Amino acid sequence: MRRVSWPDISWRTAAWIATGLAVVVAAGAGLWLWSTLQERRALEAYAEVMTVMTTARAPDAPPAARAAVAGALEGFLARYPGSRRAGQAACELGNARSDARQWEAARGAYRIALAKGAQGTLRTLAQAGIAYTWEAERNFTRAGEAYRAALAGLKPSDFYYEQLLIDLGRSQEMAGQKDRAIATYQRLLKERPGSPRAGDVRGRLATLGAAS
Repeated sequence: MRRVSWPDISWRTAAWIATGLAVVVAAGAGLWLWSTLQERRALEAYAEVMTVMTTARAPDAPPAARAAVAGALEGFLARYPGSRRAGQAACELGNARSDARQWEAARGAYRIALAKGAQGTLRTLAQAGIAYTWEAERNFTRAGEAYRAALAGLKPSDFYYEQLLIDLGRSQEMAGQKDRAIATYQRLLKERPGSPRAGDVRGRLATLGAAS
């Protein structure tokens, strides 16, 4: 069988190939443009949500203004679930639900933030938010699990590390996990010896009958 070389391909076949490539390129460009426009709309919508949040946080804000925050955030997530701001909006929704003492709804919002790929500080805040809701419901075992999840990947020098260790130790105490609480407090003193809260931690260890 004779090998077909480029000159043997008809001009009509070449035109079909060129047309196909042009369609693919045009489709890619159209998708990029649509995504860009969607994200721009999402940013504009989120700016409006931020205005609602700022109004609600004013000292003299009426209860209705605070109640409107959750609705605005839920509306944003419904319209722009794929936005780069979706994780942040979900975390803020969790905060709003926590402020209203709606613990289960708050956990659901924080979990949405994690599902949206929250990273760095946002991930830590969402994990800590879940822990706080469990603690508010006096489910200290689940709170401890969530605090450990929030600590995962953090270094002793990270901003939230010390507070999360203290929160973990407290939840372990409340859950009756004395040995674990002692180990957590001793870990804090070892890893953050210059902590301004070292005195409080040593006090907790003394109460638990352990050396610091």
